[in-house]
Parts: sequence; C-alpha cells; structure tokens
Amino acid sequence: MERKHKVGIQIPEHAREVIATLQNAGYEAYVVGGCVRDSILGRAPQDWDITTSARPEEVKALFHRTIDTGIRHGTVTVMMDKEGYEVTTYRIDGVYEDGRHPREVIFTPSLREDLKRRDFTINAMAYNEEEGLVDLFGGMEDIERGVIRCVGNAEERFNEDALRILRAVRFSAQLGYGIEEETGQAIRALAENLRRISAERIQAELIKLLVSPHPDTLRVAYEMGITKVILPEFDKCMETPQNHPHHCYSVGEHLLVALQMVEPRKELRLAMLLHDIGKPATLTVDEKGITHFYGHPEVSAQMTLDILRRLKLDNDTIQTVYTLVKNHELGTGTDPDLRMVRRAMNRVGEAAFPDLFEISRADILAQSMYMRQEKLEFLQKWRDLYEVVRSEKQCVSLKTLAIGGKDLIALGITPGPDMGELLQSLLEEVLDEPERNTREYLLERAKELKR
Repeated sequence: MERKHKVGIQIPEHAREVIATLQNAGYEAYVVGGCVRDSILGRAPQDWDITTSARPEEVKALFHRTIDTGIRHGTVTVMMDKEGYEVTTYRIDGVYEDGRHPREVIFTPSLREDLKRRDFTINAMAYNEEEGLVDLFGGMEDIERGVIRCVGNAEERFNEDALRILRAVRFSAQLGYGIEEETGQAIRALAENLRRISAERIQAELIKLLVSPHPDTLRVAYEMGITKVILPEFDKCMETPQNHPHHCYSVGEHLLVALQMVEPRKELRLAMLLHDIGKPATLTVDEKGITHFYGHPEVSAQMTLDILRRLKLDNDTIQTVYTLVKNHELGTGTDPDLRMVRRAMNRVGEAAFPDLFEISRADILAQSMYMRQEKLEFLQKWRDLYEVVRSEKQCVSLKTLAIGGKDLIALGITPGPDMGELLQSLLEEVLDEPERNTREYLLERAKELKR
C-alpha cells in the first residue's frame, strides 16, 4: 500500500524539461529507480532515468534528437544538449527465457505495473515535482530499516533475472544494509542460477562490491552459496585454517579483514582478495600441527591470472593485480638496503611499486598481533629507502638509463636480441652502482662489452 512521504528531490534542469515536455503533451512522466534511491540517501545519482506512459514513437515525436537505444524494450534516449536521458515506456516484462532478459515486453498505461516488475523495493520508487514520491512497495520503509528486499515474490524476481542475486549482495555492501529474510532464502535456493550469467556481468557486480564501503560483505555471498558459483577458490580459503603464531583467522577471514585495510581502488581490492588465494593449494602441516603455505605467492599469482581471465578483466588490470599478488611479501625477510630496493622496483615496475606498501600493510594488519610492530617497522624501512631512490632519481629501469638504442646503433651495434642483452647488462651494473648511470661511463662500458 502506498504511503505518502515528504521527499524533495533536486531533478537536473534537462531532466525536468524532458518530464515537463511529456506532461504537457498529456503523458505521465517520473524519474525512477536508482536516481530516486540515491537522492533520498544523499548520494549523487550517476544517471537520471525517466519512466513514462508515452510509447517510444510518441516520445520520439516530442523531441528533436533521440537515439533508439533499446526501442524493443521501450527505451529511447533523449538528447538535451550533450546529455542523454533514457526515457522508458511503462512496461510489463514477458517470459524470461535465459534467466536474464524477457523474451518480449508489453507496454502498459499503469505506473504500478511498471514498478512491480523491478528488482528491489528501494529501486522501485518514482518521483516528479507535482506528485512527489510514488512508493507503492515500501521502499522508504526499507531504507529506514536498512534492508534489501525484493518487490513481490523474491523467487520470481530472481528466476526472472539471476544477476539480481548478486546485485542484492552488492547493494548490501554499498549501503551497509542487511538482506531481508525471504529475499535471503530465495538467494540460497537459487544461487546456482548465476551459472547462466555472463562473466562480464558477474565481474561488474563483483568489482562494485569489492570497492564498496563494506567489501567484507563477500562473507554474505559465501554464506548464501554465491561464491561457490562465481569464485569457488574463495570458498576453499574460507575452509582453510591458519594455525600459526602469525595468524588469527582462517585464510578466507584474513582476506576479508585485509580487504577493509586498503583504499577502494579496483586493483588494490582485487589484489587483497587474491593475494593468498593459493594458500589452500600449498597447505602443509608440520609435526607440531602448525600450518605452512610455502610458495603461496607464486601459486596465488598464477591463480590470479586464471581467475581474472575467467572474469574477463582487461589485460592492464590483470597484469597489475598479478604483479601485486606475486610480490605481496616483498617487505618481509631480509633487512633491505638501497640495492635491494632498486632491484625490487625494477622487477615490479615503478608504477605498481608504491602500491606494494599498501598491500603489505593491509596484510600485516589482518594478521595476529604477534610481531606486528616489528613487521610495520620493517615495512617502513622499505618505504624510507624507496623515497631515497625516488628523490635522488636513481635509475631503476631501461627508461631512465643514460643511453639507449640509438647510442648503441651509433657504436655499430645492430638492433636485435644482442642489443637488448647489452642494454640489460648495463642496467644491471647501474642497479648495483647508480653513480655509473652517466652517458660517458656507459658508452665506454658498451664498447668493452661489444668486443
């Protein structure tokens, strides 16, 4: 039953013009969905979607510039200056054949019918300045209670579109809301349906969850059977204990705590999620019952490649996350010196190297208190030495070597593998002795090595 709520939403000028044009022509029109929810929550909406009783051809007749973005499903994009606004006709969805898309849609003159097909109550509210908020399914109450609840029958909503199962957990993570009981039961019953969803769609929702204020909501995804389908490697981590003085959590719980310790950047959150993903595969237990995970950074790095490729991440992100996972234990072990830091920067890459400090710090803070202060002090040594290398502009890659390929060609060296090996030999010397990075020295040294 609809309840009246006094809500004022600042609709952008162009969106107001679209609504006014439709209303002046005798049609109903409202902003709808996520923009209404975000406005109520005090968040800046990314898009302003409009729903209307006007049919697509009627919308097109009212505006000078339109794009048929989803005309089959009733959506026309209206261009206002350089901004586009999606205007969608009230509709009832037909049969969902693939667990994602309706085979057909039926246009309807009823706003209620349009809102009742939507996923969650907090996304099923509409608004215009004349009528105010239209909330037919208790969206405001659910915002006030802090819960994610399906519109109508939860199993029906999830059978229509299985991606909604993951979206429920993603909204929970973004908003810090719980999942309503019936909605949660339906997720548990139907989580397997996520196998029908494309990797690209899964990836997009998973990353939104990971960069949210509550990335540890992944625990809910595990408990409800979602990760068993989309990230089974994580389930193994949740089931792998760490009986060791340095740890106080299972591998999976350690990952969940570590996720919260880094800033919400995609590459950092993915690296934290995957940095120990190879531990279950490397588990050994000694005669005292202590668990060990020898070689897990390398195994985790290889698994990271496999997982991120499976999820269809772009190559740049895959390579960055792979590098961070492979080197996440950089700040442990031998007491560092400048030479070690330069060589590590060369191996890892100058762009990714500073992120390793964040990764290592988060890893330490998600361990037990055993030797925590010593570990953090050790990490600070690495950071201090890195700042010296950076401030002194010491050479750590071929990019800043004082000579390059053109200089070697002038010495009569033909481009090819031999030239590459020679440049690498010169770089090795400079990594050990940065003062040798002068044009004069390296040209003389190149002549010697050429002989």
